[in-house]
Amino acid sequence: MAKIFTSEAQKMSVFQSSACLIIFVVILCLFPNTNASVETNTRKFEGYFPTISVDPSGGGNFTRIQAAIDSVPSYNKNWICIHIKAGTYREKIRIPYDRPLIYLKGEGQRRTTVTWDDHDSIETSSTFISYADNIVVRGIKFVNSYNQPPGKSVNPMQPAVAGNFQGDKYVFVDCGFIGYQDTLWDVQGRHYFKSCTIQGAVDFIFGSGQSIYEECIISVVAGSLGVPGFITAQGRSSPGEANGFVFKRCNISGDGKTFLGRPWRNFARVVFANSIMSEIVVPQGWDPWFSVGHEDKLTYDEHNCRGPGSDLSRRVKWANTATQNVLNRLISRKFIDNEGWIKDWMVA
Repeated sequence: MAKIFTSEAQKMSVFQSSACLIIFVVILCLFPNTNASVETNTRKFEGYFPTISVDPSGGGNFTRIQAAIDSVPSYNKNWICIHIKAGTYREKIRIPYDRPLIYLKGEGQRRTTVTWDDHDSIETSSTFISYADNIVVRGIKFVNSYNQPPGKSVNPMQPAVAGNFQGDKYVFVDCGFIGYQDTLWDVQGRHYFKSCTIQGAVDFIFGSGQSIYEECIISVVAGSLGVPGFITAQGRSSPGEANGFVFKRCNISGDGKTFLGRPWRNFARVVFANSIMSEIVVPQGWDPWFSVGHEDKLTYDEHNCRGPGSDLSRRVKWANTATQNVLNRLISRKFIDNEGWIKDWMVA
């Protein structure tokens, strides 16, 4: 039986209740809850994030990226998008511990560039450093220009970091990290890099992050060294630590010669899977560095790679010893994401 309203007041009360319910549902859809992780589908929600813009020509809310980051409330509870328009930004940027849930959206790594030339200290030299959890970056190139261009710079080679990442649950899509020595300090936390370019010559992807690099370009610029360079210097320091670097469907190319890696700590763990290796990779593949005598503790493996640099016949004998079960576990995205926090952020 249909509901019969005996007064206009009853009708208005029901109408107001229904309207409130509709508004509440809309709010829930538009803004993720306070415990939101990076599981939000950007294609669905990107247009609804509160967004502030950065434009070097003055057409946005800010002209500098750091000013936009500083405007985000401390301990913000919802995602906020900072749209960084095309241009070259000469500044160092820093996301502090109390600014999580920030999405830095550039206009492509060829169009949006952040550059600085600090050097010497890996702790302080980075062009971009982030301490907060739940950070997403898309379409931005970060450059440490101290030793640029490689082989032509008059500066002596020193640590000069482009990216320093210390928080958990990071996604980078279509980003560039350009340097020479110690380009990308993948310090700690779970990180996912998709379709990125990382350039350097010596230990240019290093640290103790638990990270997957997928479909990335590993650009080696070691030609001016006169000796082989090193792509990775992974820092796992005990068998109980979960961290390690996994490279899936990546492309290693460039100039000069390079090792795939050397250990920063005695339990370093690096896997290259289904990747293309040009002739710049030296036949032995890996160097023990300060872990001589402890090579059996290292996990350095290659799986189903191809290209002239992928020949395993002359690799060091202590590499490529992991079982297939171990490799399957490391290569799976579950190595860094059992909860689904990556989800569709990586969709181009």
